[in-house]
Amino acid sequence: MSRPATAKVIMLQGTGSSVGKSLLCAGLCRLLRQDGYRVAPFKAQNMALNSFATPEGLEIGRAQAVQAAAAGVAPHVDMNPILLKPEGAARSQLVLMGKPAGTMSARDYFRRKLDLWPVVTAAFDRLSAAHDVVVVEGAGSPAEVNLRSHEIVNMRVARHAGAPVLLVGDIDRGGVMAALVGTLDLLQPEERALVQGLIVNRFRGDVSLFQDGVSFLQERTGLPVLGVVPFLPDLRIADEDSVALESRARGRPAPDAVVDVAVLRLPHIANFDDFAPLEAEPGAGLRYVDDADDLGWPDIVIIPGTKTTIADLQWLRETRLAERVVGLAAAGSLVLGICGGYQMLGRHLRDPLGVDGPPAGGVAGLGLLPVETEFLPEKTTHQVAGWVAATAGPLAGAAGSPVTAYEIHVGRSQVTAAAPAFVLDGGRPDGCLGTAGTVIGTYLHGLLDNAPVRHALLRWAATRKGRSLELAPGPDGERDAPYDRLAEALRLSLDVPQLYRIIGLHVRDPIVAPRCQR
Repeated sequence: MSRPATAKVIMLQGTGSSVGKSLLCAGLCRLLRQDGYRVAPFKAQNMALNSFATPEGLEIGRAQAVQAAAAGVAPHVDMNPILLKPEGAARSQLVLMGKPAGTMSARDYFRRKLDLWPVVTAAFDRLSAAHDVVVVEGAGSPAEVNLRSHEIVNMRVARHAGAPVLLVGDIDRGGVMAALVGTLDLLQPEERALVQGLIVNRFRGDVSLFQDGVSFLQERTGLPVLGVVPFLPDLRIADEDSVALESRARGRPAPDAVVDVAVLRLPHIANFDDFAPLEAEPGAGLRYVDDADDLGWPDIVIIPGTKTTIADLQWLRETRLAERVVGLAAAGSLVLGICGGYQMLGRHLRDPLGVDGPPAGGVAGLGLLPVETEFLPEKTTHQVAGWVAATAGPLAGAAGSPVTAYEIHVGRSQVTAAAPAFVLDGGRPDGCLGTAGTVIGTYLHGLLDNAPVRHALLRWAATRKGRSLELAPGPDGERDAPYDRLAEALRLSLDVPQLYRIIGLHVRDPIVAPRCQR
């Protein structure tokens, strides 16, 4: 049953996962914002290891935080009421309205999903009452007939919201014709009636060469193709889906990199969007490593966040990456641990309740920092601000610089004898430095978004090897630029007047001109 709509609504569903729905929703949020509308994103259920803390200290999927930034609004838990964080073996942590609500198997969650439907509708209705337009993102494909009776993220949401649906297909992966036509053919008649248009995404080359494809799709489906969106490289907009890691550089260092940065690709890596700012640095060669023989001698090695710290620490030992990290630290390379990586760098990790995963107990850390960590049931989720406290070592070039970031972690770490790396507002210390200053641990996600910190680490590494380094100015000073570029690409590739007619809006002249036109 649909509800009386307050906001206008548009929903993007896909022919499958990772077809670019999240990015297109962000682009639509920015386009609508430029045209003067109060817009908010919404996704009923998200499955991701990259998450974000709202100003209220609640946890949502990273994609909805990105979409909120594109919309020019603060991220809110109503934008993503259900978040699933995979833990392996077909189990996930359920984060409900921003707070952990237990760990369950895929089968148990499937049985419980419909019980959570009132949570989804209440969150959507609150957003709708407070905004002019809500841009809704589906998940996976609406044509998964085996899941139809219990789905709460695609057509059930569209019916509740009274939302016209645009179906997105990814031409870059091939088979886009079959994907779009086949998805429509598998929908029930009442679902098919909700689909008002098609979008072909990630096209490379001359779009005029695809005109026959557009004609075929329109004749075969009876639906308009609203546009063919080009492949947009180097947008510097954070990825959420772990599939995005597959396209990242892997293995041995790039020969032209001034600073070689190796991120350990843990089995349960989380918040890998932390490293997107390094990818934009022209002199930094960022790569992901899961083999000790490929690690080599990087200038910077990063142990990232993880959903299961102790299990991934054991994996580091089994793969010999742990001993390689210890050896790199002894040789003077910069070793940076973030969140779970910070915990691993300490002396001991205790888990008496089995919070981090069975079995309960504890394990020795890598012993590179004087830190003792105990896992507790309560999850810490905060947005934070502070400054760089370190005055020596790799962070010295950023000493005193302001820092904004966020924390999402389970576990409390006690530093026994070391200077903090950062001090947060209110005087709370965060992280610490090893005795030589080249091992740094911190709980701060988004740390490398702060240009002074990022540049200080890279300059230190380059200077250590007698090299100069070109540095990128963003994303700090130009946070809006990627969203403006994305919105401009949509204006050029989509039939915006037709899109607005589908939504039920009047086309307006942009109040905020895209950055590339300023």
